[in-house]
Amino acid sequence: MRIIRLGALLTSLCMLFACGGGSNTDSDVGTNNPPPTGNGDSGCAGSCANASSFLTVDDVQKVIAQAVNEARALSKPATIVVTDRVGNVLGAYRMTGAPPTQLVNSGRGIVGGLEGIPLPSELTAIAKALTADYFSSEGNAFTSRTAGQVAQEHFAPGDITAPSGPLFGVQFSQLPCSDLSRRFNGIGPDAGPHRSGIGLAADPGGVPLYKAGVPVGAVGVAADETYGVDTSTADIDRNIDEFIAIAGSYGFAAPADRRANQITAGGLSLRYSDVDFSGLTLDPAAAPTFASLGPETGGVIPVPLFFTGTIVRGLAFGQVESGIRPDPVNFPGLDAFVVDDGTGTNRFPPRDGTDGPNALTANEVLTLLRESLAVANRTRAQVRRPFGSPAGETVVVVDTNGAVLGIVRSRDSLLDAVDVTTQKARTAAFFSGDYAAADIGSIAPINYVTGSLDVANGRISFTSGAASDPADYVGAFQAFLPQASALADGAIAYSNRAIGNLSRPFYPDGVPGRPPGPLSPSIESWSVFKTGLELDIVYQQTVAFLIYYLQQSGLTVNLDGTDLPAFTDVPTSCTGVNRIANGISLFGGSVPIYRNGVLVGGIGASGDGTDQSDMVAFLGLHNAGITLGGAIGNAPTGIRADTLVPQGARLLYVQCPQAPFLNSTEQYVCEGK
Repeated sequence: MRIIRLGALLTSLCMLFACGGGSNTDSDVGTNNPPPTGNGDSGCAGSCANASSFLTVDDVQKVIAQAVNEARALSKPATIVVTDRVGNVLGAYRMTGAPPTQLVNSGRGIVGGLEGIPLPSELTAIAKALTADYFSSEGNAFTSRTAGQVAQEHFAPGDITAPSGPLFGVQFSQLPCSDLSRRFNGIGPDAGPHRSGIGLAADPGGVPLYKAGVPVGAVGVAADETYGVDTSTADIDRNIDEFIAIAGSYGFAAPADRRANQITAGGLSLRYSDVDFSGLTLDPAAAPTFASLGPETGGVIPVPLFFTGTIVRGLAFGQVESGIRPDPVNFPGLDAFVVDDGTGTNRFPPRDGTDGPNALTANEVLTLLRESLAVANRTRAQVRRPFGSPAGETVVVVDTNGAVLGIVRSRDSLLDAVDVTTQKARTAAFFSGDYAAADIGSIAPINYVTGSLDVANGRISFTSGAASDPADYVGAFQAFLPQASALADGAIAYSNRAIGNLSRPFYPDGVPGRPPGPLSPSIESWSVFKTGLELDIVYQQTVAFLIYYLQQSGLTVNLDGTDLPAFTDVPTSCTGVNRIANGISLFGGSVPIYRNGVLVGGIGASGDGTDQSDMVAFLGLHNAGITLGGAIGNAPTGIRADTLVPQGARLLYVQCPQAPFLNSTEQYVCEGK
């Protein structure tokens, strides 16, 4: 089914929807990135969370009051959101005079994509909080600034000779249309992980919250009028949103030795924040209490589809209530956790595939999950502390229809991985099939939109701009290889890394002056908010959710001069294509699964270094094949994407660490498999 163009007739919109920070840099204050002060070594390595590891109502109020105190000192009224570890919004506070929206702007002068769209500040604050939330664990503490650093076209941002970030494109996960992430129940906190209203944030202003070395949530702030990204890591920014968020985290600071600036990726130190507590305008320890904040300061606000307007406690991660709990029965001896519905029922237990006589069996899926998690447990972590920790990974198996056949995760794996790993597994199975060209062609052209808010009249107006047709990427893909039947004959096995190679604004990645891959716009029109096919296939439904949210907030929404009738439904697929219902992913960590040379699904891994995730998926599948007597396995070597050399540069299939295992000197463990 083709999804309707945003600029199409209103009657079509009714049929589809059932009608009825920015980079707010005040000044650069230096050339180095000093580590923020706070808690020292936590002593936690993934097993500290317990039934008491959650934010209380008093905790949430304290975080908000401390953030308000700094915002007042800066004369920058803010919208402040606090979430728990699985993404429930526990509190949302809007100060009097806070900007109602933040305008999407990468600062690169790009037209199209999400650029130029005004987003409600409460949604951007939620996105920032969820990003810090979902990217942090007992072994690592990342902020939304960290996420921005690893998601851009260069790593480190600003170095035009560097390849793309290790999580290139991750901002388009946790989307509001995801079929994996949970929706608000309208009552209060419930099992997660929960969706974001706009995906993940690359904009500073989201900071994780810890208690006794355990991540328990995050704070997100929107105080200026720009939702952007820091495009340079060569200086220190005075980012107002980050100042306020750091103030809010006082007393709940991440352990110093777990922060991003103590962790390296690709030989570079990551960034945590550009301000520490000593650099704040006021001492957060002296902040007035929440109870002392009068109505003239602001107040708690409801957030339609996310928060009732009453501050609540968070859920304890790892307990059944949180939606992430242990499963020693199906995964004995592996310290495995599964995704639960909050009542003790596994949401994604191993099951048979849905795609015919060659379908994966439940036993094969269980074996794939066990073997992959066993690999993860042996693997030396890349982005976790202390040194010598095992990798924290989530593993997902899907069939060729995109149906999730099973999910398992390490105890302390990142929360974003539930959605991202499913994207990865689906990406590998999707692009390796003979249906990919037709499915992409079934997604209708879109018009990018820009918008403006008229607060006085309670109206937001969108204007249609340039069009983009996902089908055009298929032709570009076929011409680029060149291979006239690419994506239509199932002749090549594409890993997630290979599809990522073809989705960069330079090919080969990191070589300035080269043309873009066929699934990406050129660098002149690329930004983190306009990435090519990845965004275009989810754009329609992402903007449709935004329209629905705005209407739920009481605003009249106008498109090209015509007021839209009320939408009464929320998009439940990001693409309209079941095989990639929550979108695609563009960084390594998944491979297709074959039975006797026939594609039967995909397996994805995510949660630690990208190379580690590649290995967990690839080697886990290989080992499962041995256990199952050769019933399934990796793609035949002769059809893997690394047999292709488009534009004179060979594609990659997987990239495994050289000596990856703990307590072992074994090297090149993926060779010959």
